[in-house]
Amino acid sequence: MYFPRKIEKELKKELDSKKIIVLTGMRRTGKTSLMKHIFDSVKSSNKVYLDLENPLNQKIFEEENYDNILKNLSPLGIVQNQKSYIFLDEVQNMKNIPSAVKYLSDHYDAKFFLTGSSSYYLKNLFSESMSGRKFIFEIFPLDFEEYLSFRGKNKEFPADFFAKEKAKNKIYHELYKKDYDEYLEFGGFPSVVLEENRERKRMELNEIFTSYFELDVKTLADFRNIGKFRDLIILLSARCGSKLDISKLSRELQSARETVYNYLAFLEHTYFITLIGPFSKNSDREISGAKKIYFCDTGMANLLGGADSGAIFENSAFNNLKKTGAIRYYQKRTGAEIDFIVNKTTAIEIKNRASRFDFEKTKKLADRIGIREVYVASKEYSEDKGIILAMDL
Repeated sequence: MYFPRKIEKELKKELDSKKIIVLTGMRRTGKTSLMKHIFDSVKSSNKVYLDLENPLNQKIFEEENYDNILKNLSPLGIVQNQKSYIFLDEVQNMKNIPSAVKYLSDHYDAKFFLTGSSSYYLKNLFSESMSGRKFIFEIFPLDFEEYLSFRGKNKEFPADFFAKEKAKNKIYHELYKKDYDEYLEFGGFPSVVLEENRERKRMELNEIFTSYFELDVKTLADFRNIGKFRDLIILLSARCGSKLDISKLSRELQSARETVYNYLAFLEHTYFITLIGPFSKNSDREISGAKKIYFCDTGMANLLGGADSGAIFENSAFNNLKKTGAIRYYQKRTGAEIDFIVNKTTAIEIKNRASRFDFEKTKKLADRIGIREVYVASKEYSEDKGIILAMDL
């Protein structure tokens, strides 16, 4: 059974455009299922879907003369003198794909949809020569709204924070509270969400991590010591929502700071973690400040262990907020902080059981930096002004 993703509408809008469409995101987030659904929705019969993890499919594109590629596709039903739709899955497996796709897109009426599981690899793979020719879309594990949909439940999620505050409802909160607790525990990877048995959910998460390690880390990275890289992931799991001290991580790993930075860059560009910087009116301070870390998925963070329930809750709130735009954190030198500044306009503090006092405290801090829209996202229900429900993010 197919379950729609929010991003699907945006991708379908591009069916008739000339742009090359690239869908990227961590493995097992649903890229293939989504692309196959879009492929099925294409009314033309002049289309083909190829998985480039298959060596036989790779051979189709191993041509010095790119004109021969379309000839290779003709046995699969592609007619050269008609508009064709070519879907290529896992393109990071072939280095020559960008130049071949660019050539065919420029010289033929060929529409390309591509997927890949590493933004680092794809952004290096697709050179500046493709600037203006492509749109890149990112897909992530399910947010809570999508999670409920996958579980066969429907809940209206207001579009903006002001509407979320006005629409909060104690009955709905109690109705979906257990779902939200399960979402915090097991996260939003589609295959995990669709699995009913708790032990099988853990097995599925284990398999996703193994797949990431075997197919992304060992294939795309060129690390001398994979064991050190694995150890860093374990160290990071205890630091969800915390600022990273690179020197301390370097000492604990017994590795150079540059090595730690390289590991972190790979983890971020393969979507395993996200690093956010501090908010400041001075952009130079934002760039230089210590980064806070969040994992791609709370189920994965729980699998690795080390993070307490508060950190997991904050991590989940971040994962649901990042779809709204750029996120920073704010912290005074005295230590007082605001968990998230969204799009430089909205302050959001995360609390397990929020009160009016939490809102007033956050508002006072936000006023100091010129942020006027302020909310506290609470796991537990509260009628107080300025408090929204975390499950509604």
